[in-house]
Amino acid sequence: MSQPHQLLLIGVPGTELDSATAARLRKLRPGGFILFGRNIESATQLRKLIDDLRDLSPIEPVITIDQEGGRVSRLRLIGHEPPSAQQLREKDDPDLIRRHGDLTGRLLRLFGFNLDLCPVLDISFDDEADNSLKGRCWGRSVGETIDKAELFRAAMGEHGILSCGKHFPGYTFAGLDPHHDLPRIDRARAELDATELAVFRHFADKVDSMMIGHAHYPCFDSEKNPASLSTAVIRDCLRGELGFEGLVMTDDLDMGAILNTFSWDETIRRAVHAGNDFVMICHRLEAAEDALKTLESMKASELDPALENLDRFKHRLAPPEAFSIEAHRSLDQQVRQLRIDTLGEQAADEQSPENAARSPVEDY
Repeated sequence: MSQPHQLLLIGVPGTELDSATAARLRKLRPGGFILFGRNIESATQLRKLIDDLRDLSPIEPVITIDQEGGRVSRLRLIGHEPPSAQQLREKDDPDLIRRHGDLTGRLLRLFGFNLDLCPVLDISFDDEADNSLKGRCWGRSVGETIDKAELFRAAMGEHGILSCGKHFPGYTFAGLDPHHDLPRIDRARAELDATELAVFRHFADKVDSMMIGHAHYPCFDSEKNPASLSTAVIRDCLRGELGFEGLVMTDDLDMGAILNTFSWDETIRRAVHAGNDFVMICHRLEAAEDALKTLESMKASELDPALENLDRFKHRLAPPEAFSIEAHRSLDQQVRQLRIDTLGEQAADEQSPENAARSPVEDY
């Protein structure tokens, strides 16, 4: 029996499930939840929220987050901020990168997450470029990106946390913020093959999932079509040419890059037809409810390949470990020591838990 609701990966409104929100989520029965800074208040509160979300559905949900390090570290709201990919890359110590992956995996497993939306596999051709990737890239070349991102991914994976390569097929040259507009990336296919796609090709049999970015690549689609909704990008390139067999998800569809391009109904249909297994809707429950109506109107034959991929993925989800506040404090102190070993003691204490709680968490 088709279960279209399983194709939804959605955000939740706050730090706890009130009765009204819980009722809406039980009706939606999404296949997964993504958490943000708005969902994090304390260590014990976060674990309770995740336990409550898991209790909503008889099918184990994906519980995911962006915990990369640096400014894209949701858990810095309740602990020390891990070093960023660029900071670890510049230190050039493989053991520090492994420690970062190890601590990330242990922390996420403690809270009940089973998927981390990283590593970023984009190459930083310019560390000073004013784009959403600043500080988040593991390398300035194909080889460096592969070597360092793999150290992190492998160490995190040892603790049962699944990985997600992003942002396919390469987002470095996006000149616009997809939260507002659809970027156009005028890279020739030969350039992509030699650089961005070389990294993703290497990770095609290593990462557990891939996130597709919101950008238009004329080398794939002559018409203005986001990669996240593109059959040429997902079915032909990622699945066909690179041979990727894991889970495929869109980036957040509730962004200007998508909302300003197609109607909501057409967006959801295009996402599934292009080859996505998860449609991500991060900020509006009403948008998720409308998406479910569209999915329910589609034929089972249109949805079954995605549902089969998702089912295989879910069979690999690891259950949470027993939670204790003492375990969190111990791991948090190890994150602080990692900052000291990477940045020096003075720099390590510039991002304290108290300062983090007053800083905005960037939602990428």
